[in-house]
Amino acid sequence: MTEKTASIPAHLIRDARNVTVLDDWGPCPEATGQLMDTRGRYLWKDDNGSESGIWECTQGPSRWVLETNEFVHVLSGSMTITPDGGEPELVGPGDTVFIPRGWSGNWELHETLRKLYVIF
Repeated sequence: MTEKTASIPAHLIRDARNVTVLDDWGPCPEATGQLMDTRGRYLWKDDNGSESGIWECTQGPSRWVLETNEFVHVLSGSMTITPDGGEPELVGPGDTVFIPRGWSGNWELHETLRKLYVIF
């Protein structure tokens, strides 16, 4: 007897750097200065708050206190990430960052930034 397994769908976004259709996700709630607009596209979401996709945000300063882990791969734009009590790091296209749960600090987006992300 052959055992059947459930088909697990794979979700695909081709050429994420050049995707033009992104949903309006509204103003960035973490912004600490001027209004920062966000747009994005989910690749996957679950009922426990985990998700992945494309996130894009206009320039400006923001303050972050992470309640989850986040994996980030920057596609375009740049930002300076400064952890509380730590040194600033310039992050740009091609850079990959893991930010652990409990991290707090500031992000200064120097221009519109687009990233792939996984929150878990």
